[in-house]
Amino acid sequence: MARVRGFRRGTDAREEAPELSMDPRASEEPPYRPTVIDNAIYRDGERVDNPGSLADAFERLKQEPGSMAWIGLYRPKEWELVKLGEEFELHELALEDAIVGSQRPKADRYGDTLFVVLRAARYLDDVEEVAFGELHLFVGPNFVITVRHAEAPDLHGVRRRMESDPALLRQGPQAVLYAILDAVVDGYAPVVAGLQKDIEEIEVQVFGGDPSVSRRVYELSGEVIEFQRATAPLVGMIHGFIAGAAKYGVTSELESYMRDVADHAITVEERISSFRQTLQNILIVNSTLVTQAQNEEMARMTEASIRQGEEVKKISAWAAILFAPTLVGTIYGMNFDFMPETHWAFGYPFSILLMAAVCLILYTVFKRRDWL
Repeated sequence: MARVRGFRRGTDAREEAPELSMDPRASEEPPYRPTVIDNAIYRDGERVDNPGSLADAFERLKQEPGSMAWIGLYRPKEWELVKLGEEFELHELALEDAIVGSQRPKADRYGDTLFVVLRAARYLDDVEEVAFGELHLFVGPNFVITVRHAEAPDLHGVRRRMESDPALLRQGPQAVLYAILDAVVDGYAPVVAGLQKDIEEIEVQVFGGDPSVSRRVYELSGEVIEFQRATAPLVGMIHGFIAGAAKYGVTSELESYMRDVADHAITVEERISSFRQTLQNILIVNSTLVTQAQNEEMARMTEASIRQGEEVKKISAWAAILFAPTLVGTIYGMNFDFMPETHWAFGYPFSILLMAAVCLILYTVFKRRDWL
């Protein structure tokens, strides 16, 4: 039996799961849901039993050669996964990844058991954001165990689809793996459509001069990068499954289905890459438009400053011209007895001519300097 180092036994079922403690939104308690979502035994593509516990499922598998167990778990507790690992002899490293969570998409094989990590995504229309969910799969010779750490993806539809197609379900755990991969990849289509809509709205905002668009572009770029991290490993992963099809008894029909899923994953990856390039171009265009607007504003401010300077020069010139007669008049307005020009017969005309001459000289000087 597999043993997991450093994991506690007998943990209370209500204890917080490790992946929640690592989540910055861990304070937002998810609605309570049973840990075991569905527990079924299949034989020849038909559901033949619904074991009441995981131990019962394991015992039924031993009693029914050729049967397959499909167990769906939602946010299981640590002790539950440890117990499951003991029953189905799951590798301790795979169990550790399933308990801790926050894993990148990957596929690791431990003996006869394949451990797969998938990142599902869904688009939230109300907040225009992409929500990601983590899904772990243990695919053995006669069992499939799914461990979900988030609401998405909802695998009820996958189970209904498989149960309605006994011929496909009869092909065993590899068929279930295909169906889950297909559901996850198909779930990316609404996300791609939502991101496309967001990018189109951003383009309108950019050319409309919306100042808040830079923040939205930055946030959307982060979502696209996260989405690409979730989807990029899928193509190589699925091609690896196809390459090992003969070794692990995968039928040619199922292999064709896998190729179809790979094609869809490639299409999604190409769209995401184009989104990243588009957002980079939008950032460049937005930066150019912002710089252009700043330059235009600086030009307007410069022109206004120049006009203001011209007005100041005109006012200063006229102030200097008007100051000259004021100075002459002030001097001759002094009431001193011993002023030579006070009793001069030509004193008044002389002062008027002096004022006029000084004003004319100042006007000529300022005019030549373009102050007037």
